[in-house]
Amino acid sequence: MPARRLFAPLFLLAGILHFVMPRTYEAIMPDWLPAHRELVRASGVAEIAAGAALLHPRTRRLGGALSVLTLVGVFPANVHMALHPERYRSVPGGTRALYARLPLQAVLIAWARRAARD
Repeated sequence: MPARRLFAPLFLLAGILHFVMPRTYEAIMPDWLPAHRELVRASGVAEIAAGAALLHPRTRRLGGALSVLTLVGVFPANVHMALHPERYRSVPGGTRALYARLPLQAVLIAWARRAARD
């Protein structure tokens, strides 16, 4: 239960931030992806839906699966940031922090899976 109690609100907040600060998320999108604003909105909706689904027993497994899919889907943005650190000088920790985010995605995926089982 603790995994879900923390992960669901975190995912809900992350999804809301896609709408509050869309330019921040658009800035980390790989150049090769089209429709940055639309993809930011879609990932925000997915995070909100996943976080909300994790809160109810009937939809918890679906919420976990959607969380995992969303985390996999946004991974290219993390790779993009690590490969282009000169664009993200404001990130605390610089290049090392950008590369440290990559394995963190696996931790978040494990957390999402755990939240779906709680």
